[in-house]
Amino acid sequence: MTQTSNRFFDDVARLMNDAAGAAQGVKREIDSVVRHQAERLLNDLDLVKREEFEAVKDMARLAREENEALKARITALEAKLGGG
Repeated sequence: MTQTSNRFFDDVARLMNDAAGAAQGVKREIDSVVRHQAERLLNDLDLVKREEFEAVKDMARLAREENEALKARITALEAKLGGG
């Protein structure tokens, strides 16, 4: 009787171990599918990457600074022409 019950508990333990391994495999698969879907959704939204945004932001800042410098030159030239 003891050997039979030990064998039964060994079989139950093995079954539980196999079930835990299968559950981990399912979890990994679900994580992979969710990650893939999230990446696809983000790609479909046509979002701008942070690096690209920062580059365009710097270009806009430089253009604004150049515009201000040119505006100051025009004002100075107009003052010269008007005063001359």
